[in-house]
Amino acid sequence: MVDTAVLIFRLLLGAILFAHAAQKLFGWFGGNGLQKQATIFESLGLKPGVPMVVMAGTMELLAATLLVLGLGTPLAALIGSGTMLVAGLTMHMNSGRFWNSAGGGEYPYVLAAAMAVVGIGGAGRYALDRFLATEWPPLTAWLEPSWIHALAIPVLALVSALPFALLLRRGRH
Repeated sequence: MVDTAVLIFRLLLGAILFAHAAQKLFGWFGGNGLQKQATIFESLGLKPGVPMVVMAGTMELLAATLLVLGLGTPLAALIGSGTMLVAGLTMHMNSGRFWNSAGGGEYPYVLAAAMAVVGIGGAGRYALDRFLATEWPPLTAWLEPSWIHALAIPVLALVSALPFALLLRRGRH
């Protein structure tokens, strides 16, 4: 039953990340599309806007795809949690508020935490990771949940977000 719940959770998170990316890059799901989103990114301090949007959208698409497939789940979690942490920090630092209703980063922070939980807990039985670890045992140590994932995913997500936080901070001064 837990494996089914993890699968559903992975699919939902993957769908959310896919929609985030598609809004930014293609204007789907009521999104702004690349050019308008680039202008918004620049106004938030993420410059140059177009490359930043392309990078954010590409990382969200990659994390979503890997997560849905259950392929390289620790990497998917790291990419997704890092990207969402940057989104949360951007909103939080620009609004000066935590809560989403006040323009803060609450929602992206929740997505970052959810991604980290999946990466730390593993993709479950219904994932390509499980198949690969069974078929090619050297991958088991990298793909199966461990204390290394519990430490590495949140720490590396924070480290990956730091340059963006510094960029935002520099843009405010």
